[in-house]
Amino acid sequence: MKNKGDIFEVEITDIGNDGEGIGKIDGYTLFIKDAVIGDVVKAKIMKAKKNYAYAHLEEVVKRSEYRVEAKCSIARQCGGCQLQNMSYERELLYKQNKVRNNIVRLGGFDAEFVDSIMMPIIGMDEPWEYRNKAQFPVGCDKNGNVVTGFYAGRTHSIIPTTACHIGVKENEEIMEIIRSHMEENKIAPYDEVSGKGLVRHVLIRKGFTSGEIMVCFVINYLSGKKDGATSEYIKNQKTLIEKLSKVDGMTSISVSINTEKTNVIMGLEIHTIYGKDTIRDTLCGLEFEISPLSFFQVNPIQTKKLYEQAIEYAGLTGKETVWDLYCGIGTITLSMAKAAGRVYGIEVIPEAIEDAKRNALRNGITNAEFYCGKAEEVLPEFYDKKRSVAGSTSDGAELRPDVIVVDPPRKGCDAVCLETMLKMQPERIVYVSCDSATLARDLRILADGGYELIAVRPCDMFPWTVHVETAVLLTKTSCSEG
Repeated sequence: MKNKGDIFEVEITDIGNDGEGIGKIDGYTLFIKDAVIGDVVKAKIMKAKKNYAYAHLEEVVKRSEYRVEAKCSIARQCGGCQLQNMSYERELLYKQNKVRNNIVRLGGFDAEFVDSIMMPIIGMDEPWEYRNKAQFPVGCDKNGNVVTGFYAGRTHSIIPTTACHIGVKENEEIMEIIRSHMEENKIAPYDEVSGKGLVRHVLIRKGFTSGEIMVCFVINYLSGKKDGATSEYIKNQKTLIEKLSKVDGMTSISVSINTEKTNVIMGLEIHTIYGKDTIRDTLCGLEFEISPLSFFQVNPIQTKKLYEQAIEYAGLTGKETVWDLYCGIGTITLSMAKAAGRVYGIEVIPEAIEDAKRNALRNGITNAEFYCGKAEEVLPEFYDKKRSVAGSTSDGAELRPDVIVVDPPRKGCDAVCLETMLKMQPERIVYVSCDSATLARDLRILADGGYELIAVRPCDMFPWTVHVETAVLLTKTSCSEG
C-alpha cells in the first residue's frame, strides 16, 4: 500500500469511467485526474486505499500523442469538461469503448457479438459552442465581489467566469451585464450557509434555429405580493431589463422563486418580467416551445442525429403504433409521429405532458396522444380498455404496440416499467440512453425476457465531457411469443 503524499512517476495506460488517467506502480493502481492515456506523469497521492489511490497530477514528464492544450483556461478547476486536454478523435474512441465495455462487462454480452453489432460513434464536426442552455451560479469572492461562473468539481466553490467554450457566445455578454448590475446596485448573491441574499443562479437558453434567447433569474424571494412585469423583484429591475433587451435575440426574461435550502436550482414559481413566457426552437423539422422549466436536449445538432437514428431503428412504415414511455415534452414522440400510424407518449411530470400536447397542436400533429402517469400503470390500463371496447377475449396480441421507445433518466428504466414492456411484447424496442452502465443492466433484463440485441450506436451529445448517449435496437425473438 502507498501513502498519502507519496509522489510517483507513472505511465498512463488506461482511462477510467470519469475520464481520469489510470496508471500502475507495482500492481498498485493510481487514478489521476487530467492525465491522458499515453502520458508519463508525476502524481501525488491524495487519498490512499489498500489496492488503489487517487492522485493529483503534478507534472507531465512526457506528453501523450493524444494530449492537447485545453481551449478553456479554467478547464482543470471547473467540473464541467473532464476531457478538454484529450484530442477529440481519442475522446470519441474512449466513448465508443466505454459503451462497448459496459455492455460486455455489466450486461454480460459476448464481446465478439457486441463488436459485430456496434456502429461507429456519431461525433460532432464542430464540438464547441453546442450547448443551448447554461446555468451560472452566483456568489461572492473572498473580497465580497460578485462572481458568476461554474462550480469546481465535487464542490460548491465558484470558479469565476462569464464565458464557456461549450456554451453560446451570448452567455458572456449577458453574464457581464448581470454581474455589473449587481455590483452597481449592491445586490447580494445568495449565501448557502446563511440563507440570505437574493440571486442564486442565472439560467440562459437559446433557440439555435430561432435565435431567441431566454434569461431566468433564480432568486431567494419571499413571494406572494408581486406578480408579473409590473413588479420589481430585483433592484433597478427596469434598467437591468433595458440592458439585457439590447442583446440580440433577447425574447424572454423571468424570475424563478426558490427560497428552499436545497441543491435543486429552479423553483416552480415563475414570473415573466419581459417579453414572452417561452422561446421557440426547431428539432427534426418540428417547432417546440421551451419554458424555463422545460426539459429540452442541450445539444440540438446532435439530438437531431440521435433521433434520426432512433427513428431508423423503429422501422416505421406509416402503420405502426408507437409508445414513448419517457416522453418529456414530446420531442421523440412527435418526431416519430410523422412516420408512424399512431404514437402515444407517457410522462410522470404533468407540466411536461401539457407542453407535449401544446407542441403537438403547434405542429399540426393529430396522430399523437399523451398520458400523465407511470408507464407500468398507463399501458396496461390503456390496452385493457381497448380490449373491453373491442369485446376481445383473446390475449390482446392484436392490440400490442409495434414499437416501444424509452429514453429514461440516468438511473435507467424502472424495474416495473421493464416488466411492463416485456408483457406488452412489442415487435421492436428502441432504447435511447444517457448512461451506458444502466443501459447495460436494462439490456440484460430485456434480452433475458425474449429480446435480441440488434444494433448499438453511441452518439456524442456532450463533447469534452465523459457523458455519451446511445441508441439501441432490440427485436422480439420467436421464443418470446406468448
